[in-house]
Amino acid sequence: MFITPGTPRIVIISYSMNYGVKNCVWTALGDVTANLIQATLVIFVIGSFISDNPTFLNTFKWIGIIYLIYLAYDIYKSRPKNINSEEISKKGFFSFYKDGFLVAATSPKAWMFFPFIFPQFIDFSSNYVVQFLILITSYVVLDFLSLIGYAILANKLIVWIKANPKVINTISACVIIIIAIIIAFTQLY
Repeated sequence: MFITPGTPRIVIISYSMNYGVKNCVWTALGDVTANLIQATLVIFVIGSFISDNPTFLNTFKWIGIIYLIYLAYDIYKSRPKNINSEEISKKGFFSFYKDGFLVAATSPKAWMFFPFIFPQFIDFSSNYVVQFLILITSYVVLDFLSLIGYAILANKLIVWIKANPKVINTISACVIIIIAIIIAFTQLY
């Protein structure tokens, strides 16, 4: 799940090109924080509630779609950084963290992944807390590393699109809109 392209990766790619890899660390931390909270809630608190109440997931789906549309607009309107300048970004670290957190937290894909995939790797008849800690630690580290990998690759790619820097923002915004549309029409709960 964390290697495949999705909304968090699109955001990371766009942010890397617009604000640099260092700022993407905050976005990646926001993403993995949301995933940590989601996994903990699903395994220990609301796993069966999510499965039994599709309205909850449907509400999260539409909150996520609205946020994705806002994020696409924000990415489209952002000014790509000048490759040759050391411009300071106008967004603070909390803004990057918040964007990563909200994209992951409102993702129906993540809310479905944790209750359906994680329990397959946990034996609830033995010490499942330790098993969960090992599983979530592995997941968070690998997810964070894959996000930073995407950021580094995207930052290297920026040299190739130097002649037309607005292209990546337009492509990223369009991909996010397409993902929002796909979620709207295919994720039925």
